[in-house]
Amino acid sequence: MTQQYPMPYPVPYRPPQPVPPRYRPLKKIAIVSIALMGLTSVAAVVQAALMWSAYDEVKRFVYGLLSEEEVDRAVGSIAGSGPLLNLVGYLLMGTAIAFLIWLWQARENTEFLHSPLAPRPVVQDRPPHRHASGWIVGAWFCPFIQFWYPLQIVQDVTAASEPPDERGASERGPMRTLLYGWWATWTGFWVILVGGGGLAFLAFIVWIVRLIDAADTADATGDYVDIYDLQDFMVRVALAVTIGFTVATLFLIVAAVAASLLLLRVTQWQHGQATMPPAGAIAPPPEPPQYAPRYHSPGPTFPTYGPHQR
Repeated sequence: MTQQYPMPYPVPYRPPQPVPPRYRPLKKIAIVSIALMGLTSVAAVVQAALMWSAYDEVKRFVYGLLSEEEVDRAVGSIAGSGPLLNLVGYLLMGTAIAFLIWLWQARENTEFLHSPLAPRPVVQDRPPHRHASGWIVGAWFCPFIQFWYPLQIVQDVTAASEPPDERGASERGPMRTLLYGWWATWTGFWVILVGGGGLAFLAFIVWIVRLIDAADTADATGDYVDIYDLQDFMVRVALAVTIGFTVATLFLIVAAVAASLLLLRVTQWQHGQATMPPAGAIAPPPEPPQYAPRYHSPGPTFPTYGPHQR
């Protein structure tokens, strides 16, 4: 005979509770982002200066005016500037990672500031964000969307971080200038860097094709190969690349300054609201002391009559 045990008491199902939002200080990651922006700008300036200093040698190299020793020195100079150009790319990558971490945490902090857990929950008429949190990273890599989604995400984070006494500051004045100035220069930097690099590569391919066609034509006719026009074409391409990188560097500097000021402002706004004491914890101002009059003059007195007096 087997012993039967009573059935355990059924435990009611409790759905998993959402994790409440919490505040994350942004000061450290903001400082790291600003430092990386500064280092990237400095490296880009040095790279642009090296490109301008090597332009004359590149031009002489294209026209075949360099000796063998000068060619070796020019090749060594170009090879030496390669690691610096790679350094600019690495710094850009590190800056992007640090900025995205700051933006993600700033977005989460706005959820905290708009929740009942905040010392003074912020109430707004419109939803604080137009896009889901996943777009914080994905918006920068999706074609075409990357030209306006990141700006909208940063705009929403900035608007949701405004303190109550500065409502609407992100849509006017200096903050609006910082937002649109940062985005215009950052977009211009990437358009010049990517588009200009692609055009330079296509120009090099066209130069190779034209050089081969000229050589084939000279072999067929037995004439001398005149490549002066091709040399002049490559010199113009080198000059265009140098000018384009210089303009892109100027855009990068302006974008770094605007982004740094924007990061500092939003970080200050969020920190001020997160560390603000609750409304009930603020003691009312003391009432002014009441002073008794120095001299008291009694008013006029009137005779009183009892019930038996008439």
